[in-house]
Amino acid sequence: MTPTRQATVRLTQFAHGGGCACKIPPGELEDVVAGLSRPSAAAGDTPLLVGLATGDDAAVVEHHGTAVVCTADFFTPVVDDPYDWGRIAAANALSDVYAMGGRPVLAVNLLGWPRDRLPFDLAREVLRGGLDVATEAGCHVGGGHSVDDPEPKYGMAVTGIADPRRLLRNDTGRPGLPLSLTKPLGLGVLNNRHKTTGERFEHAVATMVALNREASEAALDAGADCATDITGFGLLGHLHKLARASGVTAVIDTAAVPYLDGAREAVRDGYVSGGTRRNLEWVAPHTDFGAADEDIRLLLADAQTSGGLLVAGEVPGAPVVGELVPRGTHSVVLR
Repeated sequence: MTPTRQATVRLTQFAHGGGCACKIPPGELEDVVAGLSRPSAAAGDTPLLVGLATGDDAAVVEHHGTAVVCTADFFTPVVDDPYDWGRIAAANALSDVYAMGGRPVLAVNLLGWPRDRLPFDLAREVLRGGLDVATEAGCHVGGGHSVDDPEPKYGMAVTGIADPRRLLRNDTGRPGLPLSLTKPLGLGVLNNRHKTTGERFEHAVATMVALNREASEAALDAGADCATDITGFGLLGHLHKLARASGVTAVIDTAAVPYLDGAREAVRDGYVSGGTRRNLEWVAPHTDFGAADEDIRLLLADAQTSGGLLVAGEVPGAPVVGELVPRGTHSVVLR
């Protein structure tokens, strides 16, 4: 934890939520999109490989032997510093491509800006942050789209490419596979503490701006074909979706899950977002919580922003936090 750094404008105060915690709750979202999918028939020479059916991280079509990965992600300010917010939002958007085993090649900016309330020099810093992270990823940024919006919002629509025979999907998990987590949890509660108090958590920012590129490559090199990234629905939410899509049960060793410094204290002190509580409410009917107390449940449901990958398989350097087993009564079991 570092002392509060004074800022001319606190961007987080212009938003009702912060980062991926402002997502529409997963249960409500599934009700909205129910029945909107179409049969994944080929459209010309571009068959749909991954669509809406499994709630995966991105859509994928195959075009002349190449998997084309398409995604979009944007959110309200998660930190007050505009440059850091831009970097975090870009890393988060690019992560969906990495979560599918792809490489991002082209992005366009998505910007909502309250032009009568916030100066455009701040918007420029947001865009600069996004450009710098995309450049680090080797991904072109080719413009974008902006609207006058009561709340500031920023993100990217990203196109990537992958080998269609080596995709990472959320519906290919199998009993017996270990579960590896490539970033610690706790980003949501630390971000909420920052929004409330102005305290800066540099280690949280460093975690959020870190690309999931190396984790994705390591998963593919290890032969994995099942993964997802941990963002707004929390570890429990994204794990429930993976287990449900794969027809398995996921068992989590709660003692093995890593957390960022200060995360447990932030939960203890009450810095829990509404998004996190909605996540927990959604997964509760599908989860055997065992002896896990309320703080652990909230941390496991914590709405992450630009979190790590959860891989069905061992990833060098990443802790193993559980395993997949044959389908039981619940999709997720805590031990």
